[in-house]
Amino acid sequence: MGQRKDRRLTLVETSKVADGIVMAQYSTFYVPLADNGEIQETMNAFLRSHRVLKVDKVFADNGWAFCVEWLDGAASFPHSGRSAQRVDYREVLEPAAFAVFSKLRERRKTLANADGVPPYMVMTDAQLAAIAQLKERTLAALKAVEGIGEARADKYGKAFLTALDGA
Repeated sequence: MGQRKDRRLTLVETSKVADGIVMAQYSTFYVPLADNGEIQETMNAFLRSHRVLKVDKVFADNGWAFCVEWLDGAASFPHSGRSAQRVDYREVLEPAAFAVFSKLRERRKTLANADGVPPYMVMTDAQLAAIAQLKERTLAALKAVEGIGEARADKYGKAFLTALDGA
């Protein structure tokens, strides 16, 4: 258990250990209402540099107290099996399909911004590549693409089909 103290920032680190393996660590922050942004930036830098599991926030003593649960050594934890290798779709797709893929990515970005979500939450690049190669450009064909179910097709299908019509 370590503790570092600044004039206005308190960071306390503790660990939860099971069978000798660190399961999670906890850090607490206190940000007074009178903070000029310096403490918030310190906390945000901490959050960006750790694999955060959960953040609890409570108002206390004219400021906010945060308890952050995070993993230590997250790189050593197994991941979901997804490949970390990036695909260059310019090399994978035919030039005409890549042009369509690019238009679909633009439409995805617009939809993601409107919904306030990251673009991959609308459609993944792999899904866009599959859509770009569709022979039949219908809602039923979209639903046949892996990962595009009824809800996603209903929410975004017409917008992507419109983009395909313009491609």
